[in-house]
Amino acid sequence: MNRAIAFAAALAAAALLSACVFAPPVTTSSDSASITRMSEQAVATCGAGNVKEVNAKSYSCK
Repeated sequence: MNRAIAFAAALAAAALLSACVFAPPVTTSSDSASITRMSEQAVATCGAGNVKEVNAKSYSCK
């Protein structure tokens, strides 16, 4: 009986110590709106097919 209690305690400790932490995604709806605005501005400035990269705060042309 002692071995069963010790095994259960060790199993419970291992389960508690190996817990994973999940963080929510960083992207929010305001980021999506910012990226959409930047994308439109990038196409207007660089021209269609000449946009290299777009993020929520800036863009770059090829």
